[in-house]
Amino acid sequence: MLVDKPAGKTSHAVTAMVKRGLGERRAGHAGTLDPFATGLLLVLVGRGRRVQRFLMALPKTYVAVARFGAVSTTGDPEGEIVRTGVLPPARLDLPTGAIRQRPPAYSAVRVDGRKAYERARAGETFEVPEREVTVYRFEQLWREADRAAFEIECSAGTYIRTLIAQLGDAYTEELRRTRVGPFAVRDADPRRVVGLAGALSFLPAVALDAGRARRAGFGHAVEADAPAGAEHVLLVDEDGPIAIAQPRGPALLKPVVGFRSA
Repeated sequence: MLVDKPAGKTSHAVTAMVKRGLGERRAGHAGTLDPFATGLLLVLVGRGRRVQRFLMALPKTYVAVARFGAVSTTGDPEGEIVRTGVLPPARLDLPTGAIRQRPPAYSAVRVDGRKAYERARAGETFEVPEREVTVYRFEQLWREADRAAFEIECSAGTYIRTLIAQLGDAYTEELRRTRVGPFAVRDADPRRVVGLAGALSFLPAVALDAGRARRAGFGHAVEADAPAGAEHVLLVDEDGPIAIAQPRGPALLKPVVGFRSA
C-alpha cells in the first residue's frame, strides 16, 4: 500500500494501523520516515513482505525545508535547538554524485547491534560509521530570509538531515518524501492495495511456460535469458509473479524470493 504518512506518527504506528485495517497478522514497511517527516511510506502486507529489501534499495526523492542560523542536536525540530544567527552564503554549494556521509547519532542505523538513537538517548559516547551514498539531484526551490526549500533525489541510505546540516548552521525544519523509485506520494490511496506485479514493475519481467514455471515455483533454476545488465528479474506466467530471480551463468535464472510456496 502507498500511504501518505502524516507528521507526528512513527512509521511503525502507520504500519500497525494499515495492518489492523486490512485484518493482516503481519506487516512491514520499506524505509523509515522520522516522526516529524511526512510523505510516501510503502507498507508491505502478506507475501509483499518478502520483497522489502528490493523496495528499500530504490532511490528516493524528498522536499526539505531548512532553517538557517541555528543547529539541532538531532538535525530536526525534535532536538535541542541553539540559535547562532550565522547564515550560509546566498550561493550554496549543493553536493551531488557519490559522497561520504555519517548518519546522525539520532538515527535508526545500528551500531554494534543497537540502534544509534537508543544509544544516544542513553547518553552513550559512540561514533556512527561513515557510508557512501549518491545524491543524483540537489536543487534549491526557494529561499526567504533564514529558510530555504530543496528537492533532493538520492540513493537509499542517504540522510537528508545530514545533507542540510552540512550546508552551514542549519537543520531540517520540514521533510516530505515524494517518491520511492517509480512510486509517487500523489498516488497514495488508503483504499488501494497494489499487487505484487504492480509493486515489482520496476524489475524486468521474464515469462515462463508451464513446465519452467512449475520448477521455478519450487525454487529450482530455469533456463531463460535475462536482459543485459539485469541483477534481478521477475519470473511470471499467466497466473502472475512466480519469483524474483538472479542470473546464474548463461541463460540460467535462479529464484531467490518465491511467491508460490507457503
